[in-house]
Amino acid sequence: MKTGLLVSLTAALTLSACSPPEQPKLAPRPVVVTTVGAPADAAWSVYSGEVRARHEVDQSFRVGGKIAARLVSLGDRVHKGQALARLDPQDLQLSASATQAQVAAATADVRLAQAELERARNLAAQKFISSSALETRQTQLDAAQARLSQAKAQASISSNQIGYTTLVADRDGVVTALPVEAGQVVAAGQAVARVADPGELEVLIWIPETRAASIKPGAPAMVRPWNAQEQTLPAQVREVAASADTVTRTYAVRVKLNQPAGDLKLGSTAAVAFAAARADTAVTVPLPAVTKGTQGTQVWVVDANNAVQARAVEVADYRDDTATIAKGLASGDRVVSVGAHALTAGMTVRPVEQKTPVALDVTR
Repeated sequence: MKTGLLVSLTAALTLSACSPPEQPKLAPRPVVVTTVGAPADAAWSVYSGEVRARHEVDQSFRVGGKIAARLVSLGDRVHKGQALARLDPQDLQLSASATQAQVAAATADVRLAQAELERARNLAAQKFISSSALETRQTQLDAAQARLSQAKAQASISSNQIGYTTLVADRDGVVTALPVEAGQVVAAGQAVARVADPGELEVLIWIPETRAASIKPGAPAMVRPWNAQEQTLPAQVREVAASADTVTRTYAVRVKLNQPAGDLKLGSTAAVAFAAARADTAVTVPLPAVTKGTQGTQVWVVDANNAVQARAVEVADYRDDTATIAKGLASGDRVVSVGAHALTAGMTVRPVEQKTPVALDVTR
């Protein structure tokens, strides 16, 4: 009997050893999720820029020389025709005197040629010289008259250049830049002063290549001065550069104000906000929620049982930390915003709620 009990116990132990050990149940993977809210009225892209005048001109001399006097200072209001700076005119005055002497010499040559031609005509009438000799005298007179015309034209140019030694404003405005000083030698066309018309202001901003196609002339915008955050001004895109800056690879955009703005000063900083063009059903999700996978551009959606599935979406716009989804999501959907890279279809997760980032308030 003892032998039978021992055999039974041995068989039981053998069967127990052959059974696989029970696997521990894995806990659901924690992921951060964002609940998609109702579509906003507008999504805004905000850029900082510099307040500039609609009309601003770099004033320069039409001739080169040494600056004898600078007649205005930064911030001065000037009127059209007002003198801004003067060059030393001495060399140009000497040049004008030389051209006047050339005119006098050319005039004397013409008189001599006329006298020679008249004498040749009398001799030809008496058959003392040939007709070819008479033609030579006529040609000499024509050449002398041409030299006189040339000398007079050169004298006029020299006289005009003396007048160019005084630089005058070509419009009413404010002096915003003076890159040169008295005593400095400048070339013709080199900027000496910048005059801006403060009556019509705009904001110059630079936008990335990803937004260049969506911002076009005539597009509405909102401008907020940095020194008056409570003030929001309606504006409109006036101009978009046709090519990007070779260094920054950004595009210059000029936004004009639709109404006068007393708080805006030339050179000050202002924020420009654009409403992103998108469908009424578009929603915003954190940028890490958008991934590439079997569905193309996709997000991972958590269902009521906390299982995840990839869903294809259409992205309307990317920003620094968010993406605007035009199609594929609806209000109330829960999307994985952190941890999407480690998910597989049907996986059960433990969602941790996170609020959607709040965009800059440009409507107050």
